[in-house]
Amino acid sequence: MRMVVDVSASDEVLPWKFVHGVAHAVVYQLLADTSPEVSKHLHDGGWSGSPLRPIGVSPPIFRDARRAPRVYMMSSSGRVWFGSPVPALAAALLAAVAQRDRLRWGPATLRVKGVQLDVDGEPEGTAVLSTQSPVLLKGEADRYLLPGDDGYASALVSNIRRKADVLGLPDAAEVEVLEAGPRRRYEVSGGWRIGASLTARVTTDPRLLSALRAWGLGLGNIQGFGWIR
Repeated sequence: MRMVVDVSASDEVLPWKFVHGVAHAVVYQLLADTSPEVSKHLHDGGWSGSPLRPIGVSPPIFRDARRAPRVYMMSSSGRVWFGSPVPALAAALLAAVAQRDRLRWGPATLRVKGVQLDVDGEPEGTAVLSTQSPVLLKGEADRYLLPGDDGYASALVSNIRRKADVLGLPDAAEVEVLEAGPRRRYEVSGGWRIGASLTARVTTDPRLLSALRAWGLGLGNIQGFGWIR
């Protein structure tokens, strides 16, 4: 399940290190509002015996925000998406967001103007997925991969299969990268993250395609990376 939260920013500028750097803290705090034990379990140990955390979130996306060098500009017309393919996690997030009138995003306060489910049609076995935020993937020697690097597509398939295993879904998958954005580098807790947004044709079980829309592609989804438009 995916949900979209309409927000208005109290400030005009958000330092870049907070765009993705606090996303996971926002998620854990929301879960703690309604399900503190679930929040702690997910934070400390992942989900279902796996270190993966099946929650996706987008960074705040603002319409009509002016551009400025080296800072992330905000406005009164913004949106944040949350999602999870696990019903219990999705329900806890929805309940928490629905009772909030504000979200604290690092130093910025986002006023909540409304919350609604983001419903899409049931996918078939193949879908073209485009990401709102950069996709993180790693190869040998723990090095971040970018579209066009050797092993990128296979690393993305491996990530999708690990997600399928956590969810108990068939893991057969094929990926064709159709388009990629520029290299991006972000500071988050624990270091730097490097990736690029992408558009890819993914062929897999329809249930897994639905799960990916609520979870995201690649690594670091709970930090706001790999969120699907």
